[in-house]
Parts: sequence; C-alpha cells; structure tokens
Amino acid sequence: MSLPMMKEESKSRSVEAKREGPKLTVKDFKGRVDPDWCPGCGDFGLLAALKQALVELELQPHEVLTVSGIGCSSNLPGYVNAYGMHTLHGRAVAVATGAQLANHKLKVIVTGGDGDGYGIGGNHFLHTMRRNVDLTYLVMDNQIYGLTTGQISPTSIKGMKTKSTPFGSVENPINPIPLAIAAGATYVARGFTGQVKQLVELIKGGIRHRGFSLIDVFSPCVTYNNDNSHEFFKARVKKLEEMGHDPTNFHAAIDKAYLWGDAIPIGLFWKRTDLPSLDELEPVLAEGGPLAHRPLGVSPEAAKALIQVLM
Repeated sequence: MSLPMMKEESKSRSVEAKREGPKLTVKDFKGRVDPDWCPGCGDFGLLAALKQALVELELQPHEVLTVSGIGCSSNLPGYVNAYGMHTLHGRAVAVATGAQLANHKLKVIVTGGDGDGYGIGGNHFLHTMRRNVDLTYLVMDNQIYGLTTGQISPTSIKGMKTKSTPFGSVENPINPIPLAIAAGATYVARGFTGQVKQLVELIKGGIRHRGFSLIDVFSPCVTYNNDNSHEFFKARVKKLEEMGHDPTNFHAAIDKAYLWGDAIPIGLFWKRTDLPSLDELEPVLAEGGPLAHRPLGVSPEAAKALIQVLM
C-alpha cells in the first residue's frame, strides 16, 4: 500500500485508535462451534483472515456483528466469537442494513456465497450498494452451489458441467467487480484464500472504510468444483498493487475487473471517500447516538409485553 493510501486510511474511521478492553488474540475470536466445511475448503482461509483482521484492528467481540444468509459459507457467524445472525437465503444484506441503522457504531460484516449474494440476494445486493450502507460484505465465491451438492451459480464459467448442466452451462457469468463499481459500492476488492496475508489487509481496509465495502473472495470448493481449484487460481492470480494499479481511477478499475485468463487480478480495484454513507445522510441518526442505545419511549411494562410477544 502506498504512503498516500495509508494516510487516507488513517483519516477514515479510526478503528485502530486505543480501545477499552484487553488486547485480544485470534483464539479470543474462536466461536463456540467448529466449522463443518469439507477438509480443504477455501472458506477456512477467509475465516482465519477475518479473525486476524479483527485482532489487528483491536476490535472487541461486542463491537462486531456478523450476518449471513444460507449456504456453506453462511455458517460463518457461528464460528466467530461476536454478535451473529444466521438469516434467510439472499436476505443477509437487508437484515444487516437494519442492524447497521439501528446501531451504526457496530462494525457490521456480512458473509455469504456467490449463490446467496449474487443470485438469490441480487436485488438486495444492488440496492445496498446504491445506498452506500456502511457495512463490509465478504463473499466466498466458489463458482458453484456447494450446499445443494453442485449446481451452477451466478459466477460459474460458461460451459461448466455440473449436476444442473451436464452438457455444459450456456449462461454467461456475473462479474461482481464491475457490477459493484457501477452500482455505487465505494470500496471494491477481490481476494483469494490462498493469499491470506493480502486478504487480511483487504478485510481491514473494508472494515475501516466508511460506506459499502465488497470483497469478493475466491474460495475454492474442493468437493464440487474441479474447474476453479486452488491450483487454478495459484497459477493465475496477480496482485493489483504489484501491477501499479491506482484504485481511485474509475476507468482503470473497470478495465482491470474484466481481466480473466492467464492473469486474474486480486486486490483493491476501486475506492472513493467522497460519498457519505446512508447513516450519515439520515437526519434521525445525526443526533442522540445509535437508536439501539436511546430510551425506548414506552413504559417498562409495555416493553416487556412486546418482547414476550416477539420472542
């Protein structure tokens, strides 16, 4: 990362400022249950990178909320010691938007897969970016529906043979990087679970960023996708920072996003800091702190009765 970019990061949300509470380690962010992913699944790499990023940002578990939809990758909130919600298929960013607006002091992190986020959740994905909601979306992109045992997903390559396309897919895949840039996301990156050190930095940058951050992560499925394997990506991924890419250059970001072949770029494609996030634009949130911390405005009896009905 260049010196100007480092200075820019320091001007954004100061999540690395001195915090109350003990200095934590990766072990402190271990969830109560162990991952049930297939041995060798790329999702293990993202889980490790996320916990390392939280430690390096000196965040406490109560300052973090993870939200997911449905799918192999969407089990992740159970594997992290923080607030967590396992929601409906494709609805993670919608739920996360509500949580972020209710308590905009939380670091809201959405985790899911390419089918959950770009397929079933495509509508919410687009409008959350348009609104520039202040959250970080980590998409474990394995180019397959793994939980349902191997059907094509929105990012599956054309011609791919799967259970749902035994003669090869005739569909063109979604490219989430230029889609996100055009839709209004203000931090757009791509990582690879085989490059954990870089992935940690991308996640830290996304959490620091004020606005919608997308980090699409190549997370190979070792059980149902033999085309896009660890070896496939190791031979092709090229770091944008080593290619001299300027993430503030819109046209260069779009051009790099469309590269797919012998060289597939990973890193930070696009970043802008001149657009306020949705919570900064909402007048109700301008004064008085997070809604979740304000007086409820109803009697204790009425509040108790409401909670009993909802629970």
